[in-house]
Amino acid sequence: MRIAVFGTGYVGLVQGSVLAEVGHDVLCVDVDASKVEGLKAGRIPIYEPGLEDIVRKNHAEGRLNFTTDAAEAVKHGRIQFIAVGTPPDEDGSADLKYVLAVAATIAEHMEEPKVVVTKSTVPVGTADKVRAKIVEVLGARGRSDLHFDVVSNPEFLKEGAAVADCMRPDRIVIGTSDPESEELLREVYAPFSRNRDKLIVMDVRSAELTKYAANCMLATKISFMNEMANLAERLGADIEMVRQGIGSDQRIGYHFIYPGAGYGGSCFPKDVKALIHTAREVGFEPKVLQAVEDRNEEQKSVIFDKIVAHYGSDLRGRTFALWGLSFKPQTDDMREAASRVVMEALWKAGAKVQAFDPEAMEEAQRIYGDRDDLMLCGTKEATLRDADALVVMTEWQAFRAPDFDLLKEKLKSAVIFDGRNLYEPARMARRGFAYYAIGRGLTEPPAASATPRSAA
Repeated sequence: MRIAVFGTGYVGLVQGSVLAEVGHDVLCVDVDASKVEGLKAGRIPIYEPGLEDIVRKNHAEGRLNFTTDAAEAVKHGRIQFIAVGTPPDEDGSADLKYVLAVAATIAEHMEEPKVVVTKSTVPVGTADKVRAKIVEVLGARGRSDLHFDVVSNPEFLKEGAAVADCMRPDRIVIGTSDPESEELLREVYAPFSRNRDKLIVMDVRSAELTKYAANCMLATKISFMNEMANLAERLGADIEMVRQGIGSDQRIGYHFIYPGAGYGGSCFPKDVKALIHTAREVGFEPKVLQAVEDRNEEQKSVIFDKIVAHYGSDLRGRTFALWGLSFKPQTDDMREAASRVVMEALWKAGAKVQAFDPEAMEEAQRIYGDRDDLMLCGTKEATLRDADALVVMTEWQAFRAPDFDLLKEKLKSAVIFDGRNLYEPARMARRGFAYYAIGRGLTEPPAASATPRSAA
């Protein structure tokens, strides 16, 4: 099937590439000419495992192409996917200007019936606004005779596993009341439903709410566990034992109950805020969602609070090695990352940071530029030189089994602040580290090991 995809970000590029991989003829359109030329040359603007290979392969084989020509894209596809960004507005609502601009563009160039599919994460009621925009533009053109439908088809991709999620979805939600549109989308997604029917067809507004409800439910699990972790510290309990105890209950499960320094990225923070805003617009106070948001914002400062508790509030003259800049592993995305909250608090307190991340170094440079109080290092070991302590902010595999003898040799003090609970407190105590984790308490080391080494 011939498909057009507006937007080549995480959602559009991954979805378009995977649709091409199963045989569809896909044309992706973007307003950024340099980005389009880069994609044609095989340069991928985001880090996502497996994406580069699938883009290059399908572009070389002619099933995946890129353009800045919106008219060409509208002409190309019977189905038009809208996969542009919906950034948060100042009041927390999702900004729909890019979605509606694409809707207007499609209407400007339509000459035959189209199915317009909103793939972007959008508030309930967006399909109605997209429909109204298309009707408006078609009317202005004198082409109100053209038939079209607007379908909601939310994505459920995890950054760092987006290609795999797209190739092997656990469900495909289709929001439409039009039998013809449903049949077309069933044809599009048939290659992904061979083992079982993964399509869940519902009305448009239910499909739009399903996306927000899913992300907010996952965010709720994270914030709940972070709250339990903070409580565990005060009660002298070990949150890891608690996690195992509740995760074994099949009604709860082990997914998304790992405590840490707070969630980030492009989805959870934005979607929780957007659903809070939507609820208040209809006169409903979302107390649970507001608590999820509040807990997460506070959680991002927990590691800095532990640093202050150990060293005091004046950190002038101190340097911290920081492992992990991205909000999660397998991505270079630093949007809403807890690492940013910690680094900025350290700088405000007068400290310097020596940081490393396997993928997010360029993104950190783009965000912060050249600063006297930030050194971006080429290896995780390089961050340790003359650092007072180690701060772990992202659970990359490369950080899970470090050379602890090297850590003690390079750091001024045997102190680790672990925002992702990568290490065992008892083992760290035996090695002589002061180890601060989330909900696992501080295992006190031998006094001499936690104090700075003398020049002698």
